[in-house]
Amino acid sequence: MILDSLHNAQKYYGLHPNFKKAFDYVNQNDIANLEEGAFEIGEGLKLIVIVGQGNTKEEAVKGFECHDKNIDIQISIKGPETFAWKPREKCVNPNGEYSDERDVRFFHDAPNTFFEMQEKQFAILFPEDVHTAMIGEGTLKKIVIKVKV
Repeated sequence: MILDSLHNAQKYYGLHPNFKKAFDYVNQNDIANLEEGAFEIGEGLKLIVIVGQGNTKEEAVKGFECHDKNIDIQISIKGPETFAWKPREKCVNPNGEYSDERDVRFFHDAPNTFFEMQEKQFAILFPEDVHTAMIGEGTLKKIVIKVKV
C-alpha cells in the first residue's frame, strides 16, 4: 500500500504502465465536479466516483475486501476519510468465495491499522492489501481508479 499526496504522484509512475495515464486523467479533469458513477477512461482503467455518507469503523469493516485483478487508486475529494488495512497474508477468515465477476474477496478479519486520508491525497492498494474505506462523518466523495494488474 502507498499513501501520498497528489503532487507526488509522479514518483509512482514506474510501478505500473497505467499509473501515469490514471494520474494524467486526474490532473486533466475537474475531479471535484465529476458525476457519480463508473466510467472507462482508457484500456485497463476504470474510474468510479463515489459519494456517500461516512460509516462507523464497525459498519465499514463488514466490507473488508481485496482484489485479484485490479489495483485500486483511491483519491479523496471530500473528506477526511478513514481507511482500514491489513496485509492479505495475515487474513485467515474469508467471508464467502472470491467473485470473479466483481473481482472481490471479503474477509471477517479485524484490520491491523486505520489511517486517515485528507483531500487531494491518494492510496494505492495492491491485491495484497485488504482494505475498507468510507469511514468518517458526513458526506464523503472520492474516486477509485481500477487499474488492471
